[in-house]
Amino acid sequence: MPNLTGKLMVRGKEIETDAEGYLRDLGDWSEEFARAQARREGLELTEEHWELIRFLRQHFQERGVQPQVRIMIKHFAEAWGPERGNNHYLHALFPNGGPQKQGNRLAGLLKTKGEH
Repeated sequence: MPNLTGKLMVRGKEIETDAEGYLRDLGDWSEEFARAQARREGLELTEEHWELIRFLRQHFQERGVQPQVRIMIKHFAEAWGPERGNNHYLHALFPNGGPQKQGNRLAGLLKTKGEH
């Protein structure tokens, strides 16, 4: 995984991230941030990535916590079917830590409890 320490330029503004690329200020999130952070991590965002990012943000906004992976699997199994809505596929979409780490990072959310 690349060194993600420091600042990320987004629309001419420096956005601060921690050593793992998580936003220091959740208010700095934008779709442009997600695209720039994904590029920094070597990931090209597809519509499936955006669906998961939007799901993460909406869940956090409604409940104040990030969804557990089992909740993501249940949601996307219903939305996409069992071939794509499963743990293996979601982790393949976000290869640098899965949907709970890389997904949350790109969605501008906090680290989940227990993350190192």
